[in-house]
Amino acid sequence: MSFKKTIFTTAAAFALTATSALADGHSKIGVMAEDQDVSGGTVSAAEIVAGENGYLVVHRTGDDMKPGPVVGYSPIKKGMNEDVTAILTEDVSAGDKLMLMIHSEAGGKETGVFEYTLGAKEDGPIRMDGDLVMTVISAK
Repeated sequence: MSFKKTIFTTAAAFALTATSALADGHSKIGVMAEDQDVSGGTVSAAEIVAGENGYLVVHRTGDDMKPGPVVGYSPIKKGMNEDVTAILTEDVSAGDKLMLMIHSEAGGKETGVFEYTLGAKEDGPIRMDGDLVMTVISAK
């Protein structure tokens, strides 16, 4: 399989365990996913390494690669998460670009309740050295 991955770190390798990812001060957090068929109403990330509890959030995006409206999310735990699947809340067509991004649990009023809306502070995106922790895939 050929996976797309975006990791904000000085190291080039993604092969790690949750323990080593967290021991490095969250320097290897990231999302690994590939282009996929979303006709079943879901989108998945093969691996996510998170520095804290939060969410895999699926945003629409375009050629500008800016996060757009949220079209799905799934809770994730601190550390290694494998085969994370989010149910899409609206139709996504083949060829659409989706941004799979890690969001924090912090800042919301309720733990375990995804409260983010585009631009809000509640359960907002995680940044590493100023960059969003995410990858972009194409729907098939």
